Amino acid sequence: MAATPQNPASAPRRKVSRHRGEGQWAAGHFTPLNGNEQFKKDDDGLNVRTRIETIYSKRGFDSIDPNDLRGRMRWWGLYTQRRQGIDGGKTAILEPEELDDSCFMLRVRIDGGRLTTRQLKVIGEISQEFARGTADITDRQNVQYHWIRIEDVPEIWNRLEAVGLSTTEACGDTPRVILGSPVAGIAEDEIIDGTPAIEEIHRRIIGNKNFSNLPRKFKTAVSGSPLLDVAHEINDVAFVGVVHPEHGPGFDVWVGGGLSTNPKIGQRLGAWVPLDEVPDVHEGVVSVFRDYGYRRLRTRARLKFLVADWGVEKFRQVLEDEYLKRKLTDGPAPAQPVERWRDHVGVHRQRDGRFYVGFAPRVGRVDGTTLAKIADLAEAHGSGRVRTTAEQKMIVLDVAEEQVDSLVEGLESLDLTVHPSPFRRGTMACTGIEFCKLAIVETKVRGAALIEELERRLPDFDEPITINVNGCPNACARIQVADIGLKGQLVLDGDGNQVEGFQVHLGGALGLEAGFGRKVRGLKVTSEELPQYVERVLRRFLAEREDGERFAAWTARADEEALS
Repeated sequence: MAATPQNPASAPRRKVSRHRGEGQWAAGHFTPLNGNEQFKKDDDGLNVRTRIETIYSKRGFDSIDPNDLRGRMRWWGLYTQRRQGIDGGKTAILEPEELDDSCFMLRVRIDGGRLTTRQLKVIGEISQEFARGTADITDRQNVQYHWIRIEDVPEIWNRLEAVGLSTTEACGDTPRVILGSPVAGIAEDEIIDGTPAIEEIHRRIIGNKNFSNLPRKFKTAVSGSPLLDVAHEINDVAFVGVVHPEHGPGFDVWVGGGLSTNPKIGQRLGAWVPLDEVPDVHEGVVSVFRDYGYRRLRTRARLKFLVADWGVEKFRQVLEDEYLKRKLTDGPAPAQPVERWRDHVGVHRQRDGRFYVGFAPRVGRVDGTTLAKIADLAEAHGSGRVRTTAEQKMIVLDVAEEQVDSLVEGLESLDLTVHPSPFRRGTMACTGIEFCKLAIVETKVRGAALIEELERRLPDFDEPITINVNGCPNACARIQVADIGLKGQLVLDGDGNQVEGFQVHLGGALGLEAGFGRKVRGLKVTSEELPQYVERVLRRFLAEREDGERFAAWTARADEEALS
């Protein structure tokens, strides 16, 4: 069990040195060192809900306090969205109030990607009624709305919570959604079902003011799938299914992963944890982050920086000695996955003899009407459960064998393909300049168009390939760990005009051979040139690869001319 929270209200005061340090509470540094730490000290982000319900939703957007608008409202899943018509060149120039629209993005947290068809219908209905039809599936298994009016937020909460959903701590300096295997408890090859741990972590942590003021966001993943299907390598803490030679199935613990502008692959603690102890270890890791995490600079406030500075040996020792009050059991690393895709797309047999059917929207873009139709299709084919994945995909569970073909046909009629091309299957995109205030370029439309062009240009390409399109350097779409990662920026075209384009990363990967993509010196492409560039590189790969060689391995040995 975690130690008592070290926070300014309850912790015993330690002698504070003259040096400000990194703003670590455990070192006695409680004085806020930046504006974010100050507004969190002034009032817990969870408290803003009352003001939204009683003041802001009644008086409108202009009544919202700036520290709530661009700070605490994130604790309830609300971000101001980008004002329409502001081009990417203005992103870093304009003040926040100049970039703000009077509408919001609202994120629905879906821990473990688990939804009933009733919940999915409600998500779809809210989209149609309050969000102008928007409802994107994210790479963290959430659904994001846009165009949300503050006046409508209390009613949206009422409808979500009536079916067991929420937006609590979907954003902010909080424990974010808990990623989980979308086929937990049903897959034939599962090592261990992490669902009970996810449920207990959620019960203990989410909405708990002991953990609602972290240095920055905190990302968790729990999966017992041998496919390693929750991107455990880039989470703050992850629990990965393994079999201990003496103790049986349990979890290998990873800490300190994360991307953005300073990416780091998570590191193994070398500890094996049984299922019923996962919530304790998770609570301990969150507590270490809360108490020892860096609060001086936002750019160094993620757990990955603490782990990098301490090393995993010290991190494990502090976790054991100060929080768990016991030693962890040493354990083995997970095995290398036998499949290169880990999104569960396609038709697969469940352990109970029924089937699950995974399908691929285009770059996670759906809409409320489509979500409602997916729920109806699932129910018409005997299913009451659907799942979102960490790859912007969806799955219908519990389909009888005689119903599979009909379900597949119904999904295909909605342009939700169960047997997608490698390009449809492997391309993901962040929100982009359409709604995001940090973005510089368009992503969703560009990603969808790129899929169509590559399917036309390379119809016989059959290798697994990931193409991740990001609107800015912050890597929400995981550009550094894609085969082809595209980081949005403004570039010069052949006539010297400034246009939307991308810096290219090549050869990134997740899995036990995880690593970051290679940046070819000076390699940038305009958005218009993107299909031609990707086609050219993939054709060179097909011509030069050795037997069984993956794209990432080829890019590591290819010369720069071949990659240009």
